Amino acid sequence: MITCPNCAYQNPDNAAQCDACCGPLPVTIACPSCGALSQADAHFCGHCGAQLAVTEQGEASRPDPKVDLDGIPSPSETPQAAAYLQHITATTIIELPPQLRVIHIGKPNDRIPPDIDVSGFPHSEVVSRIHAIICVEENEYLIEDVGSANGTYVNNLPVTAGSRQRLKDGDRIAFGKEDKVAFLFKQLLDK
Repeated sequence: MITCPNCAYQNPDNAAQCDACCGPLPVTIACPSCGALSQADAHFCGHCGAQLAVTEQGEASRPDPKVDLDGIPSPSETPQAAAYLQHITATTIIELPPQLRVIHIGKPNDRIPPDIDVSGFPHSEVVSRIHAIICVEENEYLIEDVGSANGTYVNNLPVTAGSRQRLKDGDRIAFGKEDKVAFLFKQLLDK
C-alpha cells in the first residue's frame, strides 16, 4: 500500500495518483533484501534497514554488503558510517549517511523525502512525514524535532521543537510518544 502524502489514504502499490484526492503519489521501489516498498529516493529501507542505492532507471541496487539480510552487521564487519541507529525491537541497523550533513527522518512525502524512512517499522503511524533531523557538525551529531505531531525524545526526555540536542553513544531516541518507534544511537568513536 502507498500512503498518500496529502490525505493519508491507503492506495494500491501500483497506483500513480491517490484514489481519494487525485494527488500524485510518491514513486516507490522494492528493497532488494526484503521486498518492502520504500520511497524511490530513500537511502535506507524502512523495514529491514538495508542501504538502497537508486539507479537511473529507478530500481534499487544491491544492499550494502556489510549488512546481512536481517539488517544486522555481519559479525566480522562493522558499519562503514561513523554513526548508526539500531532499532530497539527489530535490532535493525541503519547507518547514518556519511556524505550528508543534515539527515531527514520521517515517512515518504512530497515536500522533503526522508533520508531515513521509518514507515516500515512497527507503530510508525506515530511518526510524522517530516519528523526530525540529525545534523552532523564535525564529529558531533545533533538531533532536532522539526515540529512533529508526537515529539522526539532522547533518553525519555522531550527534545524541544526547533532546538538541537547533542547525541552521545548509547542514547535512546524515540520518534513519537510512548517509545514505540525507538532506536539506540551508536557512534564509532575511532573515526
